[in-house]
Amino acid sequence: MRNSNLKKALLWVLVVVVVIGLTVTGELYGSRIDNTAPPSEAQIAEDITAEEAFNLIQANQQNPDFVIIDVRTPEEFAQGHIDNAINIDYYSNTFSDEIEALDRNLTYLIYCRSGVRSSQALALMAVLHFTEVYNISGGITAWQAADLPVVE
Repeated sequence: MRNSNLKKALLWVLVVVVVIGLTVTGELYGSRIDNTAPPSEAQIAEDITAEEAFNLIQANQQNPDFVIIDVRTPEEFAQGHIDNAINIDYYSNTFSDEIEALDRNLTYLIYCRSGVRSSQALALMAVLHFTEVYNISGGITAWQAADLPVVE
């Protein structure tokens, strides 16, 4: 149990360091991150607008390799979420384990209420070498402001 907590703490320290480093250099948001992978395996971890997210969802409606993740609390999720989203609570003690267990080769769209938690989740997924992850800039607040649909 103690080793698991230490592993989680070290992983979060690494995420914070990467977020700070990428934010300072401006290389996380809106760009490709190449972790010394060949060009054909370039990693995508970027913020997109609510409208771009809607278009991405529409283009992937029949794609089983496309996953929408809402990182808000279950209570927030129950108040309204993007159709077909799964809920992985950012504040859960098992959040990093749940993210680590995901298939890194799928395409993910992530969001939260305002974009803060999902930006941190984006950074975590980049550190874990997920192939393609998009974050809705401004979260579900921006989604709803663009008059895009939510389900309860």
